[in-house]
Amino acid sequence: METLTFDSDDLDVTEDFLSRAYARMRIGSGSTGSRRARIRRTGIDSVSVDELALDFEMDYSVTPLGRVCLCVVHEGTVRDHAFQGVEDAFGPGDVVLFAPPDLPYTGRICNARYNITMLEPALLAQVAGDGDGSQPVRLTGHRPRSAASARQLYRTIAHLRDTVLADPEMADQPLVAATAAQHLAASVLAAFPNTALDGAPAGDADVHPAVLRRALAYIDDHADQPVTVADIAAAAHVTVRGLQYAFRRHLDTTPLAQLRRVRLAHAHHELVAADPGTGATVTEIAARWGFHHPGRFASLYRDTYRRAPHETLTSG
Repeated sequence: METLTFDSDDLDVTEDFLSRAYARMRIGSGSTGSRRARIRRTGIDSVSVDELALDFEMDYSVTPLGRVCLCVVHEGTVRDHAFQGVEDAFGPGDVVLFAPPDLPYTGRICNARYNITMLEPALLAQVAGDGDGSQPVRLTGHRPRSAASARQLYRTIAHLRDTVLADPEMADQPLVAATAAQHLAASVLAAFPNTALDGAPAGDADVHPAVLRRALAYIDDHADQPVTVADIAAAAHVTVRGLQYAFRRHLDTTPLAQLRRVRLAHAHHELVAADPGTGATVTEIAARWGFHHPGRFASLYRDTYRRAPHETLTSG
């Protein structure tokens, strides 16, 4: 897990740090008082979450980040924010895309406390792109589809920051990291208009049952590995949208829900076989199978097996 902190009231030092932590940029300020900037980052692989606080007004001009960059404003405002074809202002509660990964942007932050969440564009393709990953996925709007989708995305970011990234041992579990990153990417696609989910081609509607057999076999054989929907689709020789359609139509579920079901079964078998006297714990076993939230794991386990996971562990 990556961690990073910064605290300075020197504008030149802040510009140098921001250029190294994000992308090459120029900043400026007409403020005569404090110019203190505080930043704290936590991250896993292709995802990072930063909390920033600027005690002054700061103009910025930023080169392309190469990453999907989301902003959640807690306090203060972001004004005159602009990139190709867009000019907007953001205030407390707003959840926005700062700019597409390949475009520069400018603006002014005014005594603000805000969150920056960044993820690699390839994550979007892994969750909702073509099975072979050849088609990049682009977000086609900088504001979410609705207030409800913005709230859901904010909850996802807060959960990633406060639950997964707050526990280094949890975040270093490979399945936990992969699941958390996929969840964030899926929430981004659900929140913003994009090229992957808007206007899916009609050809995906005709899916042969063999597709499902190949997909289910791949899930069973790779449940202990960081698996994406695109991986499953590639193994089944179909697009991600075709795979999702087949699961909805024939199994009334989704590929990721099926993967979660298989991992839950593995966790159950491990709980049955484990000896608590050797130090085995529910939390450790759940994390090994990608369940990073103990309370949610316990709820899902009770719904499926009609008992608490600790009861299985102690009676196994």
